Amino acid sequence: MGLTEQSILSALSGILEPEVGKNIVELEMVRDLRIDGADVSLTLVLMTPAYLAKDALEDHVRRALEKLGAAKIAVAWDYAITKRVILPDDPCPDVANIILVMSGKGGVGKSTVATNLALALAREGASCGLLDADMYGPSIPTMLGVNGRPVSADGKKFLPLERFGLKLMSLGFMLEDARQAVVWRGPMLQSALMQFLKDVDWGPLDYLVLDLPPGTGDIALTVSQKLRTTGAVIVTTPQEVALQDVYKSVSMAQKVGIPILGVVENESYFVCDGCNKRHELFGSGGGKAIADFSESPLLGQIPIHPAIREWGDAGTPIVQAAPDSAVARAFTEIALRLAGRVSARNVETGGSSLKIDRSGGKNRHLPIAR
Repeated sequence: MGLTEQSILSALSGILEPEVGKNIVELEMVRDLRIDGADVSLTLVLMTPAYLAKDALEDHVRRALEKLGAAKIAVAWDYAITKRVILPDDPCPDVANIILVMSGKGGVGKSTVATNLALALAREGASCGLLDADMYGPSIPTMLGVNGRPVSADGKKFLPLERFGLKLMSLGFMLEDARQAVVWRGPMLQSALMQFLKDVDWGPLDYLVLDLPPGTGDIALTVSQKLRTTGAVIVTTPQEVALQDVYKSVSMAQKVGIPILGVVENESYFVCDGCNKRHELFGSGGGKAIADFSESPLLGQIPIHPAIREWGDAGTPIVQAAPDSAVARAFTEIALRLAGRVSARNVETGGSSLKIDRSGGKNRHLPIAR
């Protein structure tokens, strides 16, 4: 009996997408199926270009088709980004996913993590933006080596600056002197944040990463009230003094309905050049403790390495400067896991199969509970 579309789809329906837990046929990931005798070609539509299990998925598909008797198998790739729930009054209706990078504690490397994760997603082929929402301590201009002021092409919206394929906006671009203090009360902070969201021409984006300030103050509350975000990444370091503040950040996110996508443990360990031994300078288990408390996965651990600081100070984060280094690979793996979590979250909340839609369409949803 020859190969048929029905027999092929039946075989492929036994392959589960690992993050979502549904089979790839049900998720409509199998497209453009063509059969020519014993030759089969198809397109696999991923939920994100930053897909961790791409090689494994192709291997499973090939094995399933070979068992049916396929002699030649051609697999093409496409992606259809899954989207957060976008309300009619959303300030960024063309942004598919808004990811918050949060910590209750200053000095844990939140901006470093946010910048490298955004770069890693962009290097995987996603359209990505980075918004520096830490108004009191904007560090993105330094970390990405960007100077200059945003301009407006139409007199209505500012154009974001760009670097390494990332669209960027920061209050630091507006300051005459990088050492100038921002002395603003809460309402001014909230107004500036909303301007950066709705008065900047971000264009269609797969991901917009927001680097939030430490703590549980006005910026985080404004985000929870004005946006339906996809979710938050919590950044911590292992030591107890950091954990006590990070717990509060998690608690705040839970109270205002911001989903926790996962936890990143920064400065986890140091590997000595001479002995190649792993030294846990700030203790261990902190990231796992936060992950357990937030009921979300530990996305990964970032080691202490001088190159992270050196390249960040030089304006070229390590994911861009040394993408094949062990540290850059750690950031990239975390970004891929995060993208998977985003896809799973969107499928869960959207309640529908994967749809190719790059139009920036909007979904209706119940209002955010206040």
